[in-house]
Amino acid sequence: MTSLDKPTQDAGQSPPGGGREDDGQVHDSRAVTEAALFEAFGGIRGMVETVLPGLIFVTIFTINKDLHFSAIAALAVSVIMLVVRLLRKDTVKHAFSGVFGVAFGVVFAMFTGNAKDFYLPGMLYTLGLALAYIITTLAGVPLIGLMLGPVFKENLSWRTRNPGRKKAYTKASWAWGLILLAKCAILFPLYWWADTTQLGWVLVILKIPPFLLAVWLTWVFLAKAPPPIDVFAEMEAAEKAEEAEKAAKAEREGAAAENGEPAAGRHRRG
Repeated sequence: MTSLDKPTQDAGQSPPGGGREDDGQVHDSRAVTEAALFEAFGGIRGMVETVLPGLIFVTIFTINKDLHFSAIAALAVSVIMLVVRLLRKDTVKHAFSGVFGVAFGVVFAMFTGNAKDFYLPGMLYTLGLALAYIITTLAGVPLIGLMLGPVFKENLSWRTRNPGRKKAYTKASWAWGLILLAKCAILFPLYWWADTTQLGWVLVILKIPPFLLAVWLTWVFLAKAPPPIDVFAEMEAAEKAEEAEKAAKAEREGAAAENGEPAAGRHRRG
């Protein structure tokens, strides 16, 4: 049985008898949760890839007010980071999303001629994501559970078989939705009232702290939740049990054949 399958204790609750083994299981489960969140959200490198293009854009634009050069430099940095990942054969999903996001911003800003529009697609994406977290949570299928279920090898088992984890995913999705909405409440007024450099620097500042807060709250909720049900292990166990049953049946039929039992009798016994 893996650490994901083992029961955990709530934070601050002592295991029966104060057993060190249960403490170790709690620690293992939390470590697995940390690793899964790190993988799902890209870790430190993913955060750098998220922040750097916007930082390049606003830095260059602050210096020379050249929309074309700033936009091309930001896109070039995104492409370089993607190429580096491809050469190292690393996961490219975060780099790809970064390239597409920057490309949309570049195209939009070039089309309108307004440098602030470089940021608008990303702001609209943030707003859409916030609404997605809230709407899916109200519908009973919190988005964070849909995202992390495959990472924890539990798929959608948390919806009907693990109410404690569904509750944790619900809390985490509310946290993500409300934090992103608060971020939008700051950015959209600035889009109308502030200039490009002011909006750009606020965007850079707000890239990481809200994200880290949401990830930390997700970890807190999941660390206190019951362990995930490993549905992949269950399927493998069911397949092995079926194979073992077939092997046992074949063995019985072989033994009956050696004893000269009629075929019809063998089938009835099988």
